[in-house]
Amino acid sequence: MIRFTTSTALALCLAATSVSAEDMTRDQMQELVLETIRENPEIIMEALQTLQNREEQAKADQAQAMLIANRDALERDPNAPVMGNPDGDVTVVEFFDYNCGYCRRVFGDVEALMEEDSNVRVVMREWPILGEESVYAARAALASRAQGKYAEFHNALMENSGRANEASVMSIAGKLGMDLEQLKRDMDAPEVAAHIQTSMQLTQALGLNGTPAFIFGDQLVPGAIELEQMKELVAMTRDAG
Repeated sequence: MIRFTTSTALALCLAATSVSAEDMTRDQMQELVLETIRENPEIIMEALQTLQNREEQAKADQAQAMLIANRDALERDPNAPVMGNPDGDVTVVEFFDYNCGYCRRVFGDVEALMEEDSNVRVVMREWPILGEESVYAARAALASRAQGKYAEFHNALMENSGRANEASVMSIAGKLGMDLEQLKRDMDAPEVAAHIQTSMQLTQALGLNGTPAFIFGDQLVPGAIELEQMKELVAMTRDAG
């Protein structure tokens, strides 16, 4: 089947006439193209698909460039919690929100990945985008670092079946034996606000629009993924050095 494009449509129309493009007025050329489109409506769909593909490729190229430009901030930010092996040869970055159902769904797979591969380090980027309750939970989790409880607190929040809010967050902190008054004070620490602000800046630069989102080396992977895909991405990153 012959596939038409707008340019080929105009060329075919001109070939079928005894005039050249130089001999036609702008209105005549527009009418010729419109007539061709009416006879070959698939041209519109093809043009839209081409435009969409170009836009998606442009976004992917921009995200790739921003990923490279922000490599240190993504992987080596001293103000970002690290789980797994701090000295691992493959770094995975996860952007998440405690009230994101998809984040909770992939939580078990992220845990399994770290258990199965002792040479993976996971940088945790708190990105609370689902309301003030999510912001509260993220601030509390980041503040828990001062009491050496981040990993336990993070896991408990992810395993919590209800919505993360002030009541549930403080209840979980109490069950973990944390000093609640200190936690509340530490939630206002400048490094807590700085971490969240950095997450917002990085996700804007990368063009992310939802949680969870992962980075495996040079691969930006938005959305929930399963353990097997995580393992494949880790292997690819490791092979790439």
